[in-house]
Amino acid sequence: MYRKSTTILLFFAGLFIFPAVSFQSKFHLKFRKQMIAAESAESAGVFDVNGDDLLDIVSGSYWYEGPSFLKRHLIGQVKRVNEYFDDFSTIPLDVNGDGKTDFITGGWFNKTLLWRENPGNDKEWQTHEIAVTGNIETTRSWDIDGNGFDEIVPNTPGLPLAYYTLIRDKNNRAQGQFSKTKVAEKHGHGLGFGDLNGDGRGDFVISDGWLEAPDDREHKAWKFHPDFNIGDASVPVVVADVNQDGLNDLIVGQGHSYGLDWHEQKRDGNVIRFVKHAIDPFQSQYHTMEWADIDNDGQMELITGKRYRAHNGRDPGDNDPPGLYYFKWNGESFTKNVISYGPFGVGKGAGIFLSIADLHKTGMKDIIVAGKDGLCVFFSEAP
Repeated sequence: MYRKSTTILLFFAGLFIFPAVSFQSKFHLKFRKQMIAAESAESAGVFDVNGDDLLDIVSGSYWYEGPSFLKRHLIGQVKRVNEYFDDFSTIPLDVNGDGKTDFITGGWFNKTLLWRENPGNDKEWQTHEIAVTGNIETTRSWDIDGNGFDEIVPNTPGLPLAYYTLIRDKNNRAQGQFSKTKVAEKHGHGLGFGDLNGDGRGDFVISDGWLEAPDDREHKAWKFHPDFNIGDASVPVVVADVNQDGLNDLIVGQGHSYGLDWHEQKRDGNVIRFVKHAIDPFQSQYHTMEWADIDNDGQMELITGKRYRAHNGRDPGDNDPPGLYYFKWNGESFTKNVISYGPFGVGKGAGIFLSIADLHKTGMKDIIVAGKDGLCVFFSEAP
């Protein structure tokens, strides 16, 4: 939602002539597409809603019952604003400790971080407020304090960065309430988390630098390092050792303009700097991504794609064909593999929050993706 003015050079005119190319490798996968719904919610989560030991899909106002995902159940009506459903994440979490999985969401327009309570039956899900945060671009979860439980972190561009910890009793049972820890007075579009300086503590990546975690995250200040500016960055920014040199790098998509890059970490003594390398300059609106071993070869791949109509037709490249891809590190650069590409109705975009899961316990990871161009599953099938 947060917008940054961007000048697009005539270089990109060629994009409309030369679409994305798939480079084959011995690890290239085949995917079978199954449309689930024509709903235009942009977030899709995966968890066992009804306790039958089968994974279900949760997206927008409905959950779709596995294993066929043909039967839908109403969660509750999500507010519609213009082209958006005000529901920008689906993070599974048993918030109240009753053994049923709930989920965390939040919206740009209602400016509130929420959790929706799983009733365990076909009643509508009750919505609970966690905090009034201001506009939420989307939300992610990471183990910020290193205790084995994830915290909830909304990306609220132009507003303070804070995370929310689920309160637990001495037996680690969730209590249905959250505590707030403020990290910084302001952050921009984009958010990542991981250990950048090698001290064993996860640091925050924001659009204009990174925030170094103190030994006491709750009470001490996070040190800001203005070592880069990554623009209208994706959520998440992936923190990973791309080239396996022992230093964590950054993988950054441009959420509302063209570009997908990795930023190689370099060390000059104790000084950290980053060198930018292009992955794919030919696609716009790389707003979300996942870092997962999608082909079961023991190495991680980047799964991402174009968010369809992120700003309702006002972003550079908004009318380019939507696409979904996985990028494989080949030792020197990333190889692009097309999962779906084509005009609206043929190609599929990536939405704002996608999920990776082995839906049918086949041993292969599937991709569950929502968006203004519908909700679908790409089932991974061995070559």
